[in-house]
Amino acid sequence: MRAMAAACALALVGSACGRRETGEVRGGAPKPYGFGRPAAADEVRAWDIDMMPDGSGLPAGSGTASRGALLYQRKCAACHGKTGTEGPFDPLVARERRPDFPFGRDPTLVKAIGNYWPYATTLYDYINRAMPLDAPGSLKPDEVYSLVAFLLWRNGITADTAVMSAQSLPRVVMPAHDRFVLDNRRGGREIR
Repeated sequence: MRAMAAACALALVGSACGRRETGEVRGGAPKPYGFGRPAAADEVRAWDIDMMPDGSGLPAGSGTASRGALLYQRKCAACHGKTGTEGPFDPLVARERRPDFPFGRDPTLVKAIGNYWPYATTLYDYINRAMPLDAPGSLKPDEVYSLVAFLLWRNGITADTAVMSAQSLPRVVMPAHDRFVLDNRRGGREIR
């Protein structure tokens, strides 16, 4: 047993005394693996679908809450409930009317469109790229605008007659808009 311990200790000491790497790369960059190809410009454009809080990037089209209600029942209710409050996945309809915005103190509060999202345009962005869960990215712009109009109406943010479009959606002021701090850091530490 002592001989084994001594052999292990000697091996550890020996490995610590080995040659130290200088950090230099020998032989240049590795060869390419030989699969894949550069993306064509039209392929990149097809995936350039981000929408910003100010509305830049929103496509042409429009939608209403009445059209959105029909789409919601067909494409969303199975996951988010018949009215948007039941689940089984995240509820989409909820309002927190207390003025002190208690989400940081009470983790049981439901974070939903009506009480937590700071920008209506990012609702469009999220639905457009990620929903429905079984076919993300399959909705046409008019369908997404209609779902957004329906969900904003269900959350009491817009009227049921409001028409959502690239022009009107950026003008919707969300209830939680003033509750978020824009992260405008450039360089430096990641956490304040």
